[in-house]
Amino acid sequence: MAIILVVDDELGIRGLLSEILSDEGHTVELAENAAQARAVRERMRPDLVLLDIWMPDVDGISLLKEWGATSMLTMPVIMMSGHGTIDTAVEATKHGAMAFLEKPITLQKLLRAVEQALAKPTQRIAAAVAGLRNDLAHAGDGVLGGAAIGLVEMQAEQGPQPEQSFNLDRPLREARDAFEKSYFEFHLARENGAMTRVADKSGLERTHLYRKLKQLGVDLTRNKRGGGQ
Repeated sequence: MAIILVVDDELGIRGLLSEILSDEGHTVELAENAAQARAVRERMRPDLVLLDIWMPDVDGISLLKEWGATSMLTMPVIMMSGHGTIDTAVEATKHGAMAFLEKPITLQKLLRAVEQALAKPTQRIAAAVAGLRNDLAHAGDGVLGGAAIGLVEMQAEQGPQPEQSFNLDRPLREARDAFEKSYFEFHLARENGAMTRVADKSGLERTHLYRKLKQLGVDLTRNKRGGGQ
C-alpha cells in the first residue's frame, strides 16, 4: 500500500479523501496549505500527491511548478479543482501532473485515478490508453477532458512527467485544439457521423459545432452516414 499526501484547504475534503484512502489500505498524510505540503515533502517522499489548485496561500499549480524546479517532483501528482477548465488541466499536465479530477470527486473516479497513478510506469501507460475512450466519452462527469490528456501522455519517460501523445511543448491554443480535434473525431466515429447526437454530447448547437469542426480541420466525410443526422 502507498503513502498518499492530500493537500486541500477544505477540512471536509481532506477528511473524506483520508477516510476513503485509509479504507483502501493506504497511509494518508494531510496538509491544508502549500506550507504544510512543503513540510511533508521535505520530511518524506510520498508515493502520490492529491493536490488542490485553489488554496489561500499558494495555489496548487504554483506549488507543482516549485517542486519541479527544485527537483522535488519525484512522485505522481493528481490535481483537484471544483472550478477547473481545459486550460487549467492542460497547464497542470504541462508542469508535471498526471491527471486532473473535478470536484465533487466520485469514489469511482478517485480510486481509478489513484490506481493508475500508483501503477508501474509501463502499467500506467497501458491503463491510460485503455481508459482514454471512457474519459473522452464522459468528459463532463468528473474527470475533465484535460485529464484524458494527462493520463494518455505517459509514454516511457522516467519520473512523473506527463508523456507526450499530445505534444504539450507548444502554445496553449495549439495543445487545446489538438485535444478538441481528437475529442470530436472520437464522438463522430462513435455516433457514425450523427451531428445531432455529437452536438448533444458536447453541449454545442449544431451551427456552432459545424464551425468548430471546420476550424479544427476535422474530416466530416470519414464517418458520414446517410443524411448525417
